[in-house]
Amino acid sequence: MDITISKTFLPHTDPEASLAFYRDVLGFEVRMDVGGGAMRWITVGPPTQPDVSVVLYPPTADPGITEQDQRTITELMAKGSFGSIHLATVDLDATFERLQAADAEIVQEPMDQDWGVRDCALRDPAGNHIRLNEAA
Repeated sequence: MDITISKTFLPHTDPEASLAFYRDVLGFEVRMDVGGGAMRWITVGPPTQPDVSVVLYPPTADPGITEQDQRTITELMAKGSFGSIHLATVDLDATFERLQAADAEIVQEPMDQDWGVRDCALRDPAGNHIRLNEAA
């Protein structure tokens, strides 16, 4: 079997803020930007991985989602427990300094984890949890 990762989806609450974060702070390229207003899907990805994309989407766009579901999703996003992604960088400390300088919401400063990974954590403008690992 030959299975690869193509896309992952993260919700957004403000497409412009999410676009600015992923494009300007993380340095991802914009691959697609469709829709408008709150109903906007933005596909971004690292320039060095053209086959891997992150789709930033409006989480309540599904017509089957009830108002209660929408409230629950919004509450979970605000807590940082709805969407998450793990990213990697070759120089965690330098990347962390750039994230701090860009006023990214830092959750955890770089540290060596018991399981052998050095990483830090932050949140995007929608509250999605991002773990940033130092690549070996």
